[in-house]
Amino acid sequence: MDEPLKLCVVIVNYNVKYFLEQALLSVQKAIDGIAAEVYVVDNNSVDGSVAMVEELFPWVNLISNTDNPGFSIANNQAIRLSSAEYILLLNPDTLVEEDTFKQCIDYMDAHPKVGGLGVRMIDGAGKFLPESKRGFPSPMVAFSKAFGLSKLFPKSKLFNQYHLGYISEFDISEVDVLSGAYMFMRKKTLDEVGLLDEQFFMYGEDIDLSYRITLGGYTNVYFPKTTIIHYKGESTKKGSLNYVKAFYQAMIIFAKKHFSGRKASSFVFLIQLAIYLKAFLTLLGNIFKKGGLVMMDAIIGYGGLLLIERFWSNYHFQDPHYFDPEVRWINYPVYVLFWLISCYYSGGYDKPYQVRRFIRGVLFGSLLLIAAYGLLPTDLRPSRAIILMGTTWMLLFALIFRLLVHFYKYRDFRIGGGKENRLLIVGEEKESIRVKAMLQQVGARKNIIGIISPLKAEASISLGTVDNLQDLVQVYKVDELIFCSSNISAAAIMQWMTALGSKLEYKIVPEESQTIIGSSSKNTSGEVYTVDISYNIDRAIHRRNKRVLDVVLAVFFLLISPILVLFQSNKVGFYRHVILVLMGKKSWVGYAGGASSQIPAIKPGVLPLTAGLNQVALDEGVIQRLDFLYAKDYGIEEDIQVIFRSLKKLGNSWN
Repeated sequence: MDEPLKLCVVIVNYNVKYFLEQALLSVQKAIDGIAAEVYVVDNNSVDGSVAMVEELFPWVNLISNTDNPGFSIANNQAIRLSSAEYILLLNPDTLVEEDTFKQCIDYMDAHPKVGGLGVRMIDGAGKFLPESKRGFPSPMVAFSKAFGLSKLFPKSKLFNQYHLGYISEFDISEVDVLSGAYMFMRKKTLDEVGLLDEQFFMYGEDIDLSYRITLGGYTNVYFPKTTIIHYKGESTKKGSLNYVKAFYQAMIIFAKKHFSGRKASSFVFLIQLAIYLKAFLTLLGNIFKKGGLVMMDAIIGYGGLLLIERFWSNYHFQDPHYFDPEVRWINYPVYVLFWLISCYYSGGYDKPYQVRRFIRGVLFGSLLLIAAYGLLPTDLRPSRAIILMGTTWMLLFALIFRLLVHFYKYRDFRIGGGKENRLLIVGEEKESIRVKAMLQQVGARKNIIGIISPLKAEASISLGTVDNLQDLVQVYKVDELIFCSSNISAAAIMQWMTALGSKLEYKIVPEESQTIIGSSSKNTSGEVYTVDISYNIDRAIHRRNKRVLDVVLAVFFLLISPILVLFQSNKVGFYRHVILVLMGKKSWVGYAGGASSQIPAIKPGVLPLTAGLNQVALDEGVIQRLDFLYAKDYGIEEDIQVIFRSLKKLGNSWN
């Protein structure tokens, strides 16, 4: 007779393939000796997650949705299929210790009135995540969080009820709210209080369910005797207006559902205030974060033109009022705009900042300015010398500014890629050599200092053993550690991360994986080194170039349409396609085989990649191969070739 199921682990995944792989490997170790089942519910990922689970984890129960129904619905799909005594909702961007599940089961078995349990969580830099323990969002709690009082007074029982800052991260405590990243619950409790409320799409469902667990007569417990890594930022992107809106709207749903009268209205009012405040601060932060360098270039460019004008008026024309004031409000902003736009499309603002691309952008922008100069009215043509000197000024002082910023951040002037991290690999010789080869294969810029062995027997071929890791990190001034999880337990990795602190960067190599995973902040995306195929079409500069080509050609085709339309078999279709391309609904060239989860998604094409070729000779396998090569090696010349061999078919429908 089969042993009754003790535990069901449910992981909802959406486009975090590499983190999911690591999570499942850690889960596989943690369920050893436990009668358990694991469900992965995939919400229509396009990154190959489903194929990866099918290939590497055939023992996992896979539910592959054809759309994204949201976090609550997806979890409920798996919960309804399980008869296990305990249900664990686990994020895909997590890593659990080998005995995490056993410890949770033992505690729950010994405390029958505990309905839900959460654990201590750290981020990818080893820092404790305060959302491991939370209080209910009452109006006062919402006010304190929304207006920053909880951050100002992190240990206050009055102002930091949201993260329960007055409770130690190492004390077992009753709490109000469990984190949705790790919710360990009794199936009996869920049968009584109900599953996740499906009106919550992504946020707030954990608060709602935790609240209903307490209403059902059970308690929720924060259990820090085991720790997990939660790579915050992978399944939730906090630095976006969409996150702000979704999170606080979820809070409004919660308030309207569980509060009534004045309490509900005051809560909703505070939440709405928080939405506008947080949205404004988020927008402001994003502007400075993403556009700070652009704004500085604009200031440098415009300020330089004003100085050059004064110099040129006095030196060349001997007249300080030679130039009309209008040029300062019309010409100079236009000059700066040309430089900025040209730099943007040249990739000068892509990270890491590339000097070569910036110079190319400024020079190309100046060429466009000089070319357009002759088309301007006489009164708007002050002096070509201003443009030429402005170009020199822009190149010189914008580059100096970049060098200073780079030196401030990295203490060197090697602009273009940041500091080359001093790296130690912690693992046995064979696995460490494999990791070195992976780093070289993906072109990661790392200064590999050496190997730290977990075995004393290998001490002769390494810099030392893990027993001396803290001293070795200090002696060699290490910036980054890579742990080989096939040689070191997850528990040991987390202990070292906590002990060494968040000044270092940490990455983990899952056993037999072709991926190295890490994240240095709870608010940023994790960093992934993988030897999987990289696609040119997925790079920002190539996507931008493709869009520029689409717009330029659409405008050009529109200008010559009186002639070009004569050669089109479908004249109405031609104009329709021009409009769709200008609107960004279509690209001139798309995949021949349509959308596929195996290659990066792009806009549907007016023309398929195979337009103008002998379609009869192209079977499905050949078409898939052509699409793969197009995505992998993309350059705008590919699109130009397809378009100009099919100029007479721009109005045709290829579906």
